Amino acid sequence: MTAEISVKNLTQNEAAQELARLAPLLAQANDDYHQADAPQISDAAYDQLKRRMAAIEAQFPDLKQSDSPTEKVGAAPSDGFGKIQHEVRMLSLGNAFEDDDVVEFDQSVRKFLGLNAGALIYTAEPKIDGLSLSLRYENGKLMQAATRGDGSTGENVTENALTIEDIPHTLSGAPEVLEVRGEVYMSHADFDALNVRQTEAGAKTFANPRNAAAGSLRQLDARITRSRPLKFFAYAWGALSEPLAQTQSDAIERLKTLGFQTNPLTQSCAGLSAMIRHYRDIEAQRATLGYDIDGVVYKVDDLALQARLGFRSTTPRWAIAHKFPAELAWTTLEAIDIQVGRTGALSPVARLKPVTVGGVVVSNATLHNEDYIQGRGNKGEAIRDGKDIRVGDWVQVYRAGDVIPKVADVDLSKRPDDSVRYRFPSVCPKCGSAAVRDEGDAVRRCTGGLICPAQAVEKLKHFVSRAAFDIEGLGAKQIEAFYEDDQLPVKEPAEIFTLRARDAENFTKLANRDGWGDTSVAKLWQAIDEKRKIPMARLIFGLGIRHIGEVTAQDLARHYGDWDAFADNITKARPAALAHRAADVAEDNERVEAVRDGRRARLADTRKAVIQAAKVPFDAARAWAFLIDADGIGATVALSVSDALANPDERAAIDRLVEALEDIQPPEARDTNSPVAGKTVVFTGTLEKMTRAEAKARAEMLGAKVSGSVSAKTDLLVAGPGAGSKAKKAADLGIETIDEDGWLALTSGV
Repeated sequence: MTAEISVKNLTQNEAAQELARLAPLLAQANDDYHQADAPQISDAAYDQLKRRMAAIEAQFPDLKQSDSPTEKVGAAPSDGFGKIQHEVRMLSLGNAFEDDDVVEFDQSVRKFLGLNAGALIYTAEPKIDGLSLSLRYENGKLMQAATRGDGSTGENVTENALTIEDIPHTLSGAPEVLEVRGEVYMSHADFDALNVRQTEAGAKTFANPRNAAAGSLRQLDARITRSRPLKFFAYAWGALSEPLAQTQSDAIERLKTLGFQTNPLTQSCAGLSAMIRHYRDIEAQRATLGYDIDGVVYKVDDLALQARLGFRSTTPRWAIAHKFPAELAWTTLEAIDIQVGRTGALSPVARLKPVTVGGVVVSNATLHNEDYIQGRGNKGEAIRDGKDIRVGDWVQVYRAGDVIPKVADVDLSKRPDDSVRYRFPSVCPKCGSAAVRDEGDAVRRCTGGLICPAQAVEKLKHFVSRAAFDIEGLGAKQIEAFYEDDQLPVKEPAEIFTLRARDAENFTKLANRDGWGDTSVAKLWQAIDEKRKIPMARLIFGLGIRHIGEVTAQDLARHYGDWDAFADNITKARPAALAHRAADVAEDNERVEAVRDGRRARLADTRKAVIQAAKVPFDAARAWAFLIDADGIGATVALSVSDALANPDERAAIDRLVEALEDIQPPEARDTNSPVAGKTVVFTGTLEKMTRAEAKARAEMLGAKVSGSVSAKTDLLVAGPGAGSKAKKAADLGIETIDEDGWLALTSGV
C-alpha cells in the first residue's frame, strides 16, 4: 500500500501511482468544500493529503501535472450563479502546523528581502472558518459581491450579500474603487438557533457553522439568505484606485472607520516570540469567541515589503496561516450527566460549552468512569498529573477521527474558586437502585436490572440494532416512543412480536398516530414478521448480555448449533458457575492474605478446595466444561451468560421471546478447507465491491475469524482506500496485507 510508504522511500513508479490516487481525492474534496458546502473529510485529513501530494511533487518534479490540485485555489464556481472575474486574484494561504514552520516562514521572508537582523513587524489575526467574499465598491456604492471560486472567477452573490447586516451598501470617504475582502461566517448561537428552526420545519440541519454560512450565502433565492443570521469580518482588499494606508494594520483600521466589522483580536507583533505568544492567547480564547476559527494568520505589516515579496503561483510570500491542532480545543465544562446503559453501566458524560473540534461542533464528551474524573487510570496510576475534573473547569477536548470526543486535560489556573470535587452517584439516577462497583471493575453498575427504565430501553434499542434483529422501521426513536406508550407499550423484546395483535384490539390504531400511516404500519408489521425467522447468533447477540459481542455470539452459536441445546446446557451448568464464582472470590482473598502474611499464595489449592466443597453435580461440571471449551469463551463470558439465563425475570422474558419466534436458524457450517480457514482477518478502509457486512459474512463462512482490530494474532489485513492506522500497525507487525481485489482473488474459487 503506497499510502503507507514514506515519501522519501517511494520509487518513481510508486510515486506516480500515489499521485494518481491523491489527485481525484483532493479534487473531490475541493468540490465538496467550495461548491457543495458539504465537506466529506475533515480539514486535518485534507491538509494531510495535500501535504503528501506536495511532498511527492517536490521529490519527483517531473511527475507534477499542470492541473495538479496543489496548484489550485478553491473550486470552479457553480453553474447556478453568474460569474464574476476577479480583477485581482483571490489566493489561498500557505499553512504552518508547528512553531518551527512559523520560524521557517520568517526566515524565508528575511532571506527574500535580504534582512538579517532587527525585528520584522507582522500582524496576527484569527483565521475565520467561513466563506471568502469579495465586495467591490465604486464611488462608495456596493456594485458587486463574489465568492472566491477558483481564485480567478467567482460566483455573483451580490443580491445575497446585500442582505447581510455587517456589509455596508454605501461608503463615505472611500477610494473611488475599493474591493474589500473578508469572511462570511455564522456565530455559534445563531447556528444553534438555525438548526432548531430547520428541525422544527423538517428541513436538513447543518453539520457546523461554516457549512451553514456557506450554504446560506450561496442560495439562489436571496430571501433565504436574508432569513439566515450571517455576519462578515473584513480583513483584506483587492483592486484599489488608491492605497488605503502604508501598513496592513493601518489599512485594517481604515476599513473599520469606513464601517466594516474587523476582528478585535488583530494585533501587531514585533518578531517571532510575539507572534507565537499571540497565537497561544487566541487559541486559549477559541471556545469563548462565539464563532469558529481554525488558526492565526500572520502578515508582513509593511505594505511596501508585501509588494516586494509578491506571490507564488497560489499563495502570497508575505502571509501564512498557523493552523490549530485540528482535533484539539479548550472550552468550559458546564455539567456532568450520568447515562445508564443496557448492562447497567453508569457512564459520565461531559456537557460542554459548544466548540468546534476537527470540523464538528462538540457539546458532549465522554468522561469514561469515576476514576478518570478523579485523575486515576485503570491501574490506579495518576493521569493528567492527578488533576481531577470538576463542573466549571476549563477543559481540553480532543477527537481522533470519528471517535467520541474526550476530555483530555484541565487548566487549573482557570478553575473557579468555589469549585467542588465531583461525587459519583452510588444510586442509579434513573431507578434509584443501588449502583455498585465490583472488585476489579472500573465501572459502577445499576443493580435494578429490567426494573430500571434506562436499562430496559437500551436493551430494546440493542435488540433492534443492525447486528441483532435489524427490524426496518423500528429504530431507537420508535423504541423510546413504544416504551412510553400507554396503549401499545413495548417493555421487552417479545412485545415487539405481539404489537400487531394488540394494535388490532386497540381503539386508537397505530396508523392514526403522528408519524405513522397505513403504509408505514403495514411495512412495520411485515418487517417484524420477517424477523420471526432469525439466525441463532443474531438472537444471542440481540439479548444484550454483558460481554457478548457479535463474534462471541457467533462462537456460541457454532459451539452449540441449536438454541435448545444452548439454553439447556447453560441452565444445567449453573451450579458449576456458582462454584467457580465462589472460587474466584476465594482466590482474591487468598492473594490478600498471602501478601499480609508474607508468603506465597496457593491459588490452585484454594480453587480446588472451594469447588470440591461445593459438591457440583457431575452433569453440571460437564456442562460447564463444555461451555468454557467453546472457541473464544472464557470464564468471564461463561459466568455472564449463566447469570443472564439464571435470572428468573430475564429468563422468563427470553422464553417469551423464543416462543414468539418461528425459526431459530442454526449457523452455517464453516469451510475448513478454504485458504483462510482458521485465520484471523481484519478489514479496514473503504470496500468498493462489497459491503463490510458481506465481506465479514463471507470470511466467516470460509472458516475465518473476523476481528475489528489488528494485533499480533492477526493473520491477514484486507485494506481498502482510506486505510490508516490499522494498515500502519499491520506493516509494523509484519502482517500480510492485501487489497480488496486480492481478497476476492484469494476467495473466489472457494
